[in-house]
Amino acid sequence: MNTKQHWETVYSTKKPNEVSWTQEIPKTSIDFLDMLNLPKEAGIIDVGGGDSKFVDYLVDKGFKNITVLDISEKALERAKERLKEKSEKVSWIVSDITEFVPKTKYDLWHDRATFHFLTEPEQRKKYKEMIENEFSENFEKIYCKKEDHITPFNTIQNFLFCSFKKRF
Repeated sequence: MNTKQHWETVYSTKKPNEVSWTQEIPKTSIDFLDMLNLPKEAGIIDVGGGDSKFVDYLVDKGFKNITVLDISEKALERAKERLKEKSEKVSWIVSDITEFVPKTKYDLWHDRATFHFLTEPEQRKKYKEMIENEFSENFEKIYCKKEDHITPFNTIQNFLFCSFKKRF
């Protein structure tokens, strides 16, 4: 089974409370966003956003240039169904992040766990190189935070959140 088929199967057969990464409220992501104090016109992409509720927060806070990217079309369909008419305020992209070529610049590149789910060394290498090429020369690290995420089935997953600021 290829990567896309895998994720389509996951989102076709499991409910949000049956996957480890579910967060009813993506608090750390929201806290990072609030700390950045971005204008409502800022370009924001949520990489691997699936049916995460981070997009709900972005829409409800009035952000106007939101993109959600995920390899699973089913995941994005679930998010659209949840958001109903609000989903029209979001650009939805079905793509494998390792194959994605941005057509625009983003002020915020949010990736909560996509890198974590790239299980093949070549996938991680390709995505890491893409991120480094995009960010290393023009961005500096602002803040990093480690977090123990409690899964819906009461296990712990370790996450590392970091924010970077563009150098001018």
